[in-house]
Formats: sequence, C-alpha cells, structure tokens
Amino acid sequence: MKKIFLNLVLVLLVSSLQQCSYSQSANTKQTTMDNSKKDNKVYSRSDSSKVTLSEEEWKKVLPQEVYYISRQKGTERPGTSKFEHSKEVGTYYCAACGNALFKSDTKFESGCGWPSFYEPISKGSIIYTPDNTHGMTRTEVVCGRCKGHLGHVFEDGPPPTGLRYCINGVVLDFEKAKDAEKKYNEKKS
Repeated sequence: MKKIFLNLVLVLLVSSLQQCSYSQSANTKQTTMDNSKKDNKVYSRSDSSKVTLSEEEWKKVLPQEVYYISRQKGTERPGTSKFEHSKEVGTYYCAACGNALFKSDTKFESGCGWPSFYEPISKGSIIYTPDNTHGMTRTEVVCGRCKGHLGHVFEDGPPPTGLRYCINGVVLDFEKAKDAEKKYNEKKS
C-alpha cells in the first residue's frame, strides 16, 4: 500500500511539473528568423490585416522549426529558448507574421522552461482556443493575425492578471526598444 501511495505521489509530481508539455521535431536544427524574413512576404510589424496562407505557402516562407511549432502545433524543448531568461527591454513579435504579441515589461521568470508573460500587448494580438490534447485540458494561445500556435495560458501567473502565457521562444521575434527608437528617429529625419 505504501509503495502504491509513493508511486501515485511521484506520478502527480511529474505531471504537475510538466504543465507545458513538449514534443520535439526530428530535426532540431537552429534557425534564425532574420535570414528568412526577406522570403516571407506576409511578415510585417505594421500591417494588422489577417493572414491566410495555405500550409504549402507557410512551409515555403517559414524556417522549418518555426513552421513545425507555429503551423503544426509543436513545442520546443524546455530550457532551450534564447528568450527564456532575457532581460532585454523591447517588444516580442510573432516570428511567422510580425504581429506584436508582448512587451518585455510583462515578461517574468516562471521556471517552466519557456518564456512567460502575464499579459499580451492587446486583446486582439492573441486568440484563445481549447486544447484537450495529451490527456490535458488547457487553453492554447495563437497569434491574432496569422493564427499560428504560440503556446498555452495558465491561471498560475503573477499579479495583476494572475495569468502565465507559456510561449515557445522559436515563434517569437524580438526588437530592442533602443533599436526601435533609432529606426523611428531615422524615418523622421
């Protein structure tokens, strides 16, 4: 009886630590969005119109790793995102379409293995959908512009929202606030 109880506790502990379940693609080759943005004609940080491409078109314009997570609802391995512990000030965008998603001042260290935020940049930047895969009941978050998979939202985040947006770093693009200000000033001149 004691052994059964210990096994049950172990199973509960493991399942609670893995709220952001993950899967891996066969090819985990690192890619950078910077090199492929020029091929992606829908990527824009200023256009807010909805993006509707076929899966074949997405496959042509997105790096393999971004396509796998954004379009096939994959998940990167925990602890591998360059954004997980980043303290840079700026804005996080959808790597597939350029839609603004999160400000860096809403990012926090959750310890879950993925970049976490407590609030999206606007109500329309994120769409919420039920996700009952992997034997769990969760809320998936997708990009409000291209409907690409971003991650999940949980109700265990910090104030003021109490939410934790657990987001795959592979589908995030980032611009430092200083870089954005410099570009703005150059355009004004």
